[in-house]
Amino acid sequence: MIPILDSKRQYATIGEEVEKEVLEVLRSGQYILGKHNKALEQESADFIGVKHTVCLNSGTDALHLALRALDIGAGDEVISTAFTFVATAEAIGIVGAKPVFVDINADTFNIDPAKIENAITPKTKAIIPVHLYGQPADMDMILDIAKRHNLYVIEDACQAIGALYKGKMVGSFGDIGCFSFYPTKNLGAMGDGGLLTTNSDVIKDRVIALRNHGGAIRYHHDEIGVNSRLDEVQAAILRVKLKHINEWNKKRRENAYRYNELFAKCPDIVTPKELDDTYCVYHQYTVKIPNRDNIHKMLQEKGIGAMLYYPIPLHMQKVHEYLGMGKGSLPITEKNTEVVISLPMFPELTKEEQQTVADTLIECVEKSKALV
Repeated sequence: MIPILDSKRQYATIGEEVEKEVLEVLRSGQYILGKHNKALEQESADFIGVKHTVCLNSGTDALHLALRALDIGAGDEVISTAFTFVATAEAIGIVGAKPVFVDINADTFNIDPAKIENAITPKTKAIIPVHLYGQPADMDMILDIAKRHNLYVIEDACQAIGALYKGKMVGSFGDIGCFSFYPTKNLGAMGDGGLLTTNSDVIKDRVIALRNHGGAIRYHHDEIGVNSRLDEVQAAILRVKLKHINEWNKKRRENAYRYNELFAKCPDIVTPKELDDTYCVYHQYTVKIPNRDNIHKMLQEKGIGAMLYYPIPLHMQKVHEYLGMGKGSLPITEKNTEVVISLPMFPELTKEEQQTVADTLIECVEKSKALV
């Protein structure tokens, strides 16, 4: 079996240092909002290139509290993409706002800026671009639209820590950036975790209060908040891992280029495309293939841990039936959800494993064509 991700291999390289830091936390007796949280917030702010970061307990909470901090709620609309994990739209629904989905760019899978303007109404308050699979969205166009229409921009960078757009880190462009430290992410905790970025002192202070039951001072509660503190153990682990993220992302890119070469002579396999002046960090290496569902089954039977992200677009999920967006509403999104498949991708993936993945996929594609 060649898995989509193998966390054990990563742990084998950093386990000793991680265990040392975790043991130090356990012995300290300081398990909530301790020195590692504070240090991680400073180190991640320096890494991403923003004034502030706030550690939270998930990327979902980062999105949720971002909307809360901007006073977006009932009666408001937020423009985003239906080709993403449900948390993006879930956060919009949690605050009582309405998600407005627009179609994607067929090459990058990211929101198509050219389609945003037609979706803006007097109720629109923000745009949430998603840097899907580690590929930066076209931030110049998005920011220009937001500025002209006086809209907030919240970057969903949950899959894209370390990705660059024109030399600048994603998560540093919008009013707020949101990151996930779910264990499968490029920078993953050993449990849940998240991060919110901003250059605004006001937003930072608001989110700090919201994450701690709506109060900046102990036992003083100014509004309804949540409990969204990052565990000190996870903060310690993430500090160890943050030192390696650039190296790990570089290896992911090397693996992606190797895949590109291995698939170059198979026109039925469409490999990922990067925008000019971007640095994709390949959270997933996602290709387009014909007869995707049949080939996915073949790969699983042959021990290749390929995955489908995301087979049902959000506008066609039951939770969003009330929007009235049936099949055909977002044709490019819908077409891509039927043909994309993600292949094993992690820094420790070997050349031999990639060769096996490529040979097997090409074999399955050819076999599938013969069956049609």
